[in-house]
Amino acid sequence: MLNMLIAEMGTALLGASIGAGIAALGAGLGIGRIGGSAVESIARQPSESGKIQTAMLIASAFIEGVALFGVVVCLLVALK
Repeated sequence: MLNMLIAEMGTALLGASIGAGIAALGAGLGIGRIGGSAVESIARQPSESGKIQTAMLIASAFIEGVALFGVVVCLLVALK
């Protein structure tokens, strides 16, 4: 019984760890893509750099918020 409980806890911890890693990886890829696109857009239209940077920062903040939420959910699952 104890071995089964330990195995179940290990599986939950492993799944939560993988989920947190995927959330962090997704956020990194998303923010990298936004940054690259913003630099390309500013290179094409330097006069609009202020608007592009503002939109980039807002989108990055939303991505970070979703990633943080995903990591917190994974940690809560691991601590359950």
